[in-house]
Amino acid sequence: MLDEIIPPEIKNDLFYFLLGHFASNPNYKTFLEIGSSSGSGSTEALVSAIRQRTDRSNVSLFCMEISTPRFQTLINTYRNDFFVRPYQCSSIGISEFPEPEEIINFYNLIPTTLNNYPLDQVMSWYNEDIKYLQQHNMIFNGIDKIKSENNIRTFNMVLIDGSEFSGERDLHSVIGAKLIALDDINAFKCF
Repeated sequence: MLDEIIPPEIKNDLFYFLLGHFASNPNYKTFLEIGSSSGSGSTEALVSAIRQRTDRSNVSLFCMEISTPRFQTLINTYRNDFFVRPYQCSSIGISEFPEPEEIINFYNLIPTTLNNYPLDQVMSWYNEDIKYLQQHNMIFNGIDKIKSENNIRTFNMVLIDGSEFSGERDLHSVIGAKLIALDDINAFKCF
């Protein structure tokens, strides 16, 4: 599944337009999008707004995506937007992923949209994420890498929409941002 291009989930809805609204704010210069996919949803909302800014030369949108085909599409789509800074890496290190028991307990104790899927399928997603990161040598914390390489202490705005299993850990890495937007708040990711 990670090697497939998927349709955008945030597209021309209220959340999409709110992301664009905040990306227009001249007080926000550093943006982090965790889970950019191929760039035709939330990334599009952010980029479209930043393109309209007169100060766009002072703006950076760091886009994180682990899937190789999605990442390549993202790069191709925004290759002429110098403020888009794509990174193919996981937001958290592989050692930071929750233990399977944590996911199973959550699934059994807290009814969310995750319960629309059999537990075996949810755990197969988890195992696929771990395997993909190992196969592609993405075992490090990508948020820390971006901060270090770009001398960033805190981002101005962050969208957490990456792996189903990284949201809470992502939050710990971006606390201090002026604005943190969460997708999938009725699932394990950002509950």
